[in-house]
Amino acid sequence: MPAAPLDTGESDADLLDAYSRAVIQVVRSVGPAVVSVVVGKNPRGRHGEQTGAGSGVVVAPEGYIMTNNHVVQGAGRIEVRTSDGTTILARLAGADPATDLAVLRVDTGGLPYASFGDSGSLSVGQLAIAIGNPLGFDSTVSTGVLSALGRAFRSRDGRLIENIIQHTAPLNPGNSGGPLVDSRGRVIGINTAIIPMAQSLCFSIPSNTAAWVLPQLVADGRVRRGYLGIAGQSRPLERSLITVLGLTANQAVEVVSVSRASPAGRAGLRPGDLIIAINETDVACVDDLHRFLTTWPIAEPATLTLIRGGRRITLPIVPAEAVACPATG
Repeated sequence: MPAAPLDTGESDADLLDAYSRAVIQVVRSVGPAVVSVVVGKNPRGRHGEQTGAGSGVVVAPEGYIMTNNHVVQGAGRIEVRTSDGTTILARLAGADPATDLAVLRVDTGGLPYASFGDSGSLSVGQLAIAIGNPLGFDSTVSTGVLSALGRAFRSRDGRLIENIIQHTAPLNPGNSGGPLVDSRGRVIGINTAIIPMAQSLCFSIPSNTAAWVLPQLVADGRVRRGYLGIAGQSRPLERSLITVLGLTANQAVEVVSVSRASPAGRAGLRPGDLIIAINETDVACVDDLHRFLTTWPIAEPATLTLIRGGRRITLPIVPAEAVACPATG
């Protein structure tokens, strides 16, 4: 005889009421920290010259606001509008196209601000609350659940952004840069993308990535990353080569071209070389190199393992800082 369903003593109405109270409390605590971001091309500003809009969230009482890079990229003038309707001139403190994140600064202290949660401890199915300004409608709230974790897609500069959060809280143009919040009012993501014509496929940059990027943008206006100075592509390795050299991977990065004045040029890399590891970390695609260079200290020597002429060789290399566009404004 099948077991009787567990009776929790709570009706559907009770559960819905608890859900509503949780959302209301989050909106009351986080809503004042969410701003509307308005951008224009003319630094002096003219009536009606708005060229774009998005959302942002105040993340420090000193007036630092996190948003998406694509919201403010190329802007000559940036204004933010707070939840009480106050409009404040903002400037770009720093931007990181590789993660589609940017930080704005306003000369107004004491603003309500939100705190980051730990996106590494999220679970599929938990409540997700998005707050922003879709299509210009200020302070709009939508709810859903985390539908998948660990997604990856390309930023506008071609780098892979990993650990993307997929959720079902409806987003529209204008939500970009606004926070995705958990039931305790902690920012777990920065909303960044939707898939047009799809339903409930919305994506956020994880809060752990945002928390890593934030202090670097505040301090330097950019995220410092190393580069080698090669153009490369993934290439399958011949089975015979894998057997003879005792390789553990079946792919490598083929060097297509080398910039002569770059770290790779100085290290002696050549077109046709097959990079299989860096510091004994397997390399199967260019993203593996980017992933390593994101965390490896600039100017700290590293070791490349590669195949040249059917032989395994190692080369010392010293990554240099990648040239980044400076923050303006």
